[in-house]
Amino acid sequence: MQTARLKIIPVQKQEVNLLQEICVKTFTETYGHLNTPDNFKKYIEANFNIDVLTKEIDNPQSFTYFISLFDVIIGYLKLNTGEAQTEKMGADALEIERIYILKTHQGFKAGHALLNTAILKGKELMKKFIWLGVWEKNHKVIEFYERHGLKKFDEHVFILGDDEQIDFLYKLEI
Repeated sequence: MQTARLKIIPVQKQEVNLLQEICVKTFTETYGHLNTPDNFKKYIEANFNIDVLTKEIDNPQSFTYFISLFDVIIGYLKLNTGEAQTEKMGADALEIERIYILKTHQGFKAGHALLNTAILKGKELMKKFIWLGVWEKNHKVIEFYERHGLKKFDEHVFILGDDEQIDFLYKLEI
């Protein structure tokens, strides 16, 4: 998807270092101050290391995209189908596992563009719904998803380091 200013492009394997950089930066901006340094470090090391990210890029059931504003990477989107989903939602589902925008670039409709990309990918793959988990304490993002028609349908435990947190699960029929 492209607008005059925003571009969304698939992440290529040779861009894994750039993906790691944007993953760590956006996740740290969003949640670093809300968690203990030890738990946060454990999560970053386990989930955003080069080997894990490379496997995600190589997985045919996952799709990762950069979003740029005037050719500067400002965020990314990671989608999962089938067995790549973090919860078993079946063949009719497309998961939005990660959707992050740098704090300095929020407000440029980038989140809307990434959500729209997920919806279009779900339709292309003939899925019946998209779904995602969002931390119960992330009220700003919960409001964003609800404004865009996603409905809460469940919750699950999200482990950050040694900390068990509650994610609300949202979905949108497409």
